[in-house]
Amino acid sequence: MIAILLLLTVVQARAEEWRYYGGDSGGMKYSSLRQIDRGNVGKLGIAWEFDTGEIGDGKTEYPSRTAFECTPVVIDGVMYISTPFHRLIAIDPETGTELWSFDPKFDRGTRVHLYVNRGVSYWANGKTKRIFLGDQEGRLFSIDPGTQKPDPRFGDNGMIDLRRGVADRFPDTRYGLTSPAAVCRDVVVAGSWTGDSEPKGPGGEVRAFDVRDGRLRWTFHTVPRPGEYGNASWKGDSWKDRGGANVWSVMSVDEKLGTIFLPVTSPAYDFYGGDRKGANLFGDSLVALDCGTGERKWHFQTIHHNLWDWDLPAQPALIEVMRGGSRVPAVAQITKTGFVFLFNRLSGAPLFPIEERAVPQSEIPGEASSPTQPFPVRPPPFARQSMSKDEITMVTPESRRECLEMIQNAVVDAPMFRPIGEKLTVMFPGTNGGANWGGGSFDPESGTLYVNSMDVGALFQMVKRPAGSAVSYRVRGTKYGRFWDSNEYPCQQPPWGTLTAIDLKKGEFRWRAVLGEFEELSRRGVPKTGTPNLGGSIVTAGGLVFIAATNDSKFRAFDKDTGQELWVALLPASGHATPMTYLGEKSGRQFVVIAAGGGNDYSHTYSGKLIAFALEDGSKTKSLARVQMRSESTPVTAYKSKEEELPGVVRAQPIPFSHKKHSVIGLNCRDCHGGALTQEKAGLPGTGKCMTCHRTLVTDNDAIRRLSAMHARKEEIEWVRVYQAPDFVFFSHATHSKAGVDCSACHGPVHEREVLAKEVPTSMTACMNCHAVKRAANGCNVCHELGR
Repeated sequence: MIAILLLLTVVQARAEEWRYYGGDSGGMKYSSLRQIDRGNVGKLGIAWEFDTGEIGDGKTEYPSRTAFECTPVVIDGVMYISTPFHRLIAIDPETGTELWSFDPKFDRGTRVHLYVNRGVSYWANGKTKRIFLGDQEGRLFSIDPGTQKPDPRFGDNGMIDLRRGVADRFPDTRYGLTSPAAVCRDVVVAGSWTGDSEPKGPGGEVRAFDVRDGRLRWTFHTVPRPGEYGNASWKGDSWKDRGGANVWSVMSVDEKLGTIFLPVTSPAYDFYGGDRKGANLFGDSLVALDCGTGERKWHFQTIHHNLWDWDLPAQPALIEVMRGGSRVPAVAQITKTGFVFLFNRLSGAPLFPIEERAVPQSEIPGEASSPTQPFPVRPPPFARQSMSKDEITMVTPESRRECLEMIQNAVVDAPMFRPIGEKLTVMFPGTNGGANWGGGSFDPESGTLYVNSMDVGALFQMVKRPAGSAVSYRVRGTKYGRFWDSNEYPCQQPPWGTLTAIDLKKGEFRWRAVLGEFEELSRRGVPKTGTPNLGGSIVTAGGLVFIAATNDSKFRAFDKDTGQELWVALLPASGHATPMTYLGEKSGRQFVVIAAGGGNDYSHTYSGKLIAFALEDGSKTKSLARVQMRSESTPVTAYKSKEEELPGVVRAQPIPFSHKKHSVIGLNCRDCHGGALTQEKAGLPGTGKCMTCHRTLVTDNDAIRRLSAMHARKEEIEWVRVYQAPDFVFFSHATHSKAGVDCSACHGPVHEREVLAKEVPTSMTACMNCHAVKRAANGCNVCHELGR
């Protein structure tokens, strides 16, 4: 019992934290916390605020605008954030008090599109811990949270210059990091943020560096060189010095597989490809690499020869989906085009059919657009992909008149993937999507993916350039082609922003909700329209989807099952970021935090504030999660439970069963114990579960004959339990699984055993000791109901 208690706290401790940008290394953006739930979310109030003080509107003090898009992480009782000027700040997560900071001295006079840094990454090995921070000058720092300074053993006194070896020959091109690097085992993997307005520039190479000393371990060329797989997809030497095809968004990591997943973006130049004929691998591809060697395991290109700036913008979500009664490790890639591509994480095989369909061809001389593009059959697109003239806005007479004037001589009813021509063309989605870097959140309990998107089109035309130009044609559009009026109301009929719940088992929508509003239109009696939005959502076991993102400075919570909007809070500026949640180690309160920075391309209000919400004092009820507080008064060693004699032999099973034989053929724990990852109880298989395999996998032995006969008589197997928690102990397999505790930690090397015996102690002492080692909560209410 103690081992169970101990391991429970290990798992719960990690579940209480938010250790990665996406909650876990695979970017599910899911929390098993349930203190804040449907019943009490209306009692959320501001717990604390932290002001970075970093605001730039591009007109006064600094030459560029700020975008506070950071998602904080909480690790070992400390919150870490990165600011628009690339400072690392450590904060007390329960009070919002600054603990310490590191300033890389980023040149605030640098002119960029936006000053932005979305977060940091973390690595630990025993007592050694590091925070990795990148910046827009191309520097990657390894910070020791103990000394609060760069690790002198890493790179050049704690820093790697990422420009070196990639951007040396393009000194005037911006190159750096805006999203956190990824950590996989003993390497830190960096993509890049760079310009894509010129065909030649720094390459999009993805590189891995040793986490301890910064030594370069491997390089993956996103534009393959001669002799490398994919080089034939570039005609002639068009691959050479090709800009773009970089990874500016967040990568995902499967530590167990040792695989890193890259969302690669568009090759440069974005809108003309006459100088880069071919499919242009690995542009716009989801690529799975071995994080130890950098070798490609598999890839899928979502757009061939991209001519629309539809980057892969979002972190691939590493999830599990049900197929044929079994859980399949999967990866979901969300796109600007409004598609969700779903693949088997191991093989890259699509889990829903994908069709190559003929698409319109370019009319631009010298261009060679792809004759086909991939269309997933399911799920349906979550964003608008075309429009007609009869769909022009009617929200106000003024808006309608202005928008009609804009398209007087334009091509309006263009299908998606129609290349832009010399005539003004309406393009859906616009260059920001659809979805963007906020990506989606996934609920493992229901297999639902939540995706926010906007319907803001683009209005572009191709213009011929003079002889000798870098490219023969360039795109031209007002306000970077945004298809909206002077009030920034999109020109098509609403909704202009949505939150969609997608059932990834069936490939169908569960519900759709309008996301955001223009209050001035609401006051005029216009039904809720939705707004442009940037940022993402998180989903919790409390039944809630939290999301800000919208351009109306509001933070919302939706019922994850129905899409009903349950709570709204006004922020000091739009929360163009993805929220996160954690449990306070001392107070036991669940906090939900959002960066409210405004700015970007969709807001004219700027802020540098981080806002934390929690249930107001006195609002906790018995229906809330157990208080996960570490006992401060009773040392672990003060309690000694009864000693156990191990291994503990149990009586024979009613049906002889070999875990080893089943493991050898590829089955894992969750194949037979369906709740091992997502439920409180793992469950024991019944005859029906066994017969799903053995109907086709016939084994001629007495045990299977008995099993078959029991199934025919509708009898269930009364398995002899090897491990059993007492009824006064609360234990959740899901919580442990979420925290990364392997099954063998509690159950021993089951996969090696023919006959099981109890090999791991489960006494209270064992559990408490494990919790102490793992710095997990050890309070009584972690595992026991004590009449709160």
